[in-house]
Amino acid sequence: MAIRADDITAHLREQIEAFAAPIQAVDVGTVLEVGDGIARISGLAGAMASELLEFSNGVYGMALNLEENSVGAIILGEYTDINEGDLVKSTGRVVEVPVGDALIGRVVNPLGQPLDGKGPIETTRFRPIERIAPRVVARSPVDTPVQTGIKAIDSMIPIGRGQRELIIGDRNTGKTAIAIDTIINQRAGDMVCIYVAIGQKMSKIAQAVATLEKYGAMDHTIVVVASAADPAALQYIAPYAGCAMGEEFMERGEDALIVYDDLSKHAWAYRQVSLLLRRPPGREAYPGDIFYLHSRLLERSAKLNKELGGGSLTALPIVETQQGDVSAYIPTNIISITDGQIYLEPDLFYAGIRPALNVGISVSRVGGNAQIRAMRQVAGRLKLDLAQFRDLAAFAQFGSDLDKATRAQLDRGLRITEILKQPQYSPMPVEKQCAIIYAVTNGFIDDVPVDKVQAWEQAFHRFMDSAHPEILRDIATNKRISDETMAALAEAVKEFKQGAVIS
Repeated sequence: MAIRADDITAHLREQIEAFAAPIQAVDVGTVLEVGDGIARISGLAGAMASELLEFSNGVYGMALNLEENSVGAIILGEYTDINEGDLVKSTGRVVEVPVGDALIGRVVNPLGQPLDGKGPIETTRFRPIERIAPRVVARSPVDTPVQTGIKAIDSMIPIGRGQRELIIGDRNTGKTAIAIDTIINQRAGDMVCIYVAIGQKMSKIAQAVATLEKYGAMDHTIVVVASAADPAALQYIAPYAGCAMGEEFMERGEDALIVYDDLSKHAWAYRQVSLLLRRPPGREAYPGDIFYLHSRLLERSAKLNKELGGGSLTALPIVETQQGDVSAYIPTNIISITDGQIYLEPDLFYAGIRPALNVGISVSRVGGNAQIRAMRQVAGRLKLDLAQFRDLAAFAQFGSDLDKATRAQLDRGLRITEILKQPQYSPMPVEKQCAIIYAVTNGFIDDVPVDKVQAWEQAFHRFMDSAHPEILRDIATNKRISDETMAALAEAVKEFKQGAVIS
């Protein structure tokens, strides 16, 4: 077949005539100065707050300072290849992240890009990282528990779906351990969990991910990572990105749990970018809007009303204190925003009481509304008894001449303390918690030596599983203890005590 020149010419003429170059208006600016993850740009007259900006080398930034003659942007990635005079164009969209079921089981950065080597994330849904929190009329009361599997928390400081419960304490007192245990305890449940690691060492983050995989919790968990090696800009947007991922499930009528680990480092990252952007420093060199930084994040956690699907987003922010100082700037800010706090005390931790819960300072402002009725029935006085025991124990150090009632209260408190100790990564079903708390609060363990209490508890759980599983099933199903079940539980404890041999 011969190819004729006329045919080629005609074909080319058709192509040229059909060609239409679309005209697109793009707001373009120029980099004035760059350094330390910050760029100052001129020419972007139409830039929006939090708009995504694209630099000429493909790296993205976010417009944070909108000034009269320039835009101050934080660079969301490597900034060493960006130079003065480089072009920057606005994208016309605010910073957003991919959301949806495709993210479950994945480890991503704050822009939703995968870090786990499992391939691209296939999703067509995106959400802006910043949005206004649900209004009061869009919310419903918090009345459904989040079972952490930790006896001390589920019995005395209950957490409800849609609540914001702060975990606060010094370095290495078990704050992350409580959050990881809570995520592990949702294995067989209906909650999607999001773990946001902010400013931590990669080795610690890798260890947390490995733990979640080991205990089968990654099947319902998204991990958002902005490590200490990442730019402060990525650490700043990380919790907002994780919150946007959680809101997708909340607005679908599902329940989600998000852990911010930790907001102290988040505040440090924001202080760093603010000072580099020449924002005026205030107390402790933090910018004036440091309270708004966390309030607009934590207020997005809510339980929606039935008209909006009834979904919920529960937040567990973590804050690190210095030398137990809960009156410092960032801790007091976040305490005032949240619905309660779990305070972990170093002295208790080093004394072997783990979780190292300070019952006097710790509180849940939702209270018994976030407990199943069975737990309220057995643990009603537990927190008061334990707080009184701690006061008595401090007083008893000054003298040995104690009356019989005081000695009995001290002995009961010692056994309650032993029962509430719990190893890491071993959350307990709520029906077993109810059974053992019933036994200790009703005096069935008062004659067990303190050093044998934990062995007694383990043997008791094995006995209940084998001899009386119907009692545990009834508590788990009905979420309350009827008079018949209460009597059967008392008989079961007596039966176990008669035949128990604790070595």
